[in-house]
Amino acid sequence: MEDSDTGYGWVVELDTLDLSIVDGLRLDGRVPFSTLAEVLGVSDQTVARRYRRLRAEAGLRVAGLPDGARLGYDRWMIRLQTTPDAAAAIAESLARRPDTTWVTLASGGTEVTCVVQNPGTADRDALLLQKLPRTPRVVSVRAHCLMHQFAGGAEGDTRMTRLSGEQIAALRPPPPGPDAVPALADSDRPLLAALSRDGRLGYPQLAAATGWSESTVRRRLEHLRGIGAIFFDVEVEPSWFGYNARFLLWLSVAPAHLEAVGRAMAEHPEVVFAAATTGATNLVATVICHDMAGLYEYVTHRVGPLPGVDRLESAPALRHVKQVGALLT
Repeated sequence: MEDSDTGYGWVVELDTLDLSIVDGLRLDGRVPFSTLAEVLGVSDQTVARRYRRLRAEAGLRVAGLPDGARLGYDRWMIRLQTTPDAAAAIAESLARRPDTTWVTLASGGTEVTCVVQNPGTADRDALLLQKLPRTPRVVSVRAHCLMHQFAGGAEGDTRMTRLSGEQIAALRPPPPGPDAVPALADSDRPLLAALSRDGRLGYPQLAAATGWSESTVRRRLEHLRGIGAIFFDVEVEPSWFGYNARFLLWLSVAPAHLEAVGRAMAEHPEVVFAAATTGATNLVATVICHDMAGLYEYVTHRVGPLPGVDRLESAPALRHVKQVGALLT
């Protein structure tokens, strides 16, 4: 992007400042523009302008979410095989559920994949045992419990950042204390619903959504972040960064090598999500590459040689129906 005090024009690629703003938001989705501007050495107005354009043109979005891993939520990766005429409608229906993330159409439009997280088992059982198996045109349902997450989620990604070590230290929020016990209350639901739509809503908007005072909203939000109950995720269209091939990888890994393979893949810049799961395929990853040649290079030269990888299944992610937060309409 080009930027000036009198106006702006678009170029084909995002520039270093745009990418640095995205990197900063990945570290702290609610970082004040003034802090981000100071760290990046530009004005507050420039950061605000760039952010608005990134939202409008590059699909940038910040969403506040419960940290299911820290909260001990039930988390599942669900794979639905459907008839071709039903996949899109089923995906849209799943995306409207507040407990789903990463609802994706894959495998030529006949497979729907999503992540579901719930604080208890009742909703899980109703979805897996009653609703999905009885859904017309669903051919099969495979559910993989997420046992351990290696990449993605609450940790800000700094593997390919343009920020210096000093800038990262200035922007990354402090981690939860060792004695912090993450928990959410029923009264937090309106706050979470608002943050899932827009994680950067100001305190006046959050006060209006919750019926609380601005000072109460500020204190509660700071508390929930401090104990690690919620985190802020960033969604952006990968093609703006030159990544045009998105795939889901399902790996069968020998149990003795599962930890090592998961940790190794978490260091790969191509991997945006990786987790150990139950099932015949016991490691799942979401991978983005520049093109199909890049995917071939990654699978054959980076993943294939890892000790313990017995089998790999890949499925092209044709469309993300829902990525982070609530489905916007």
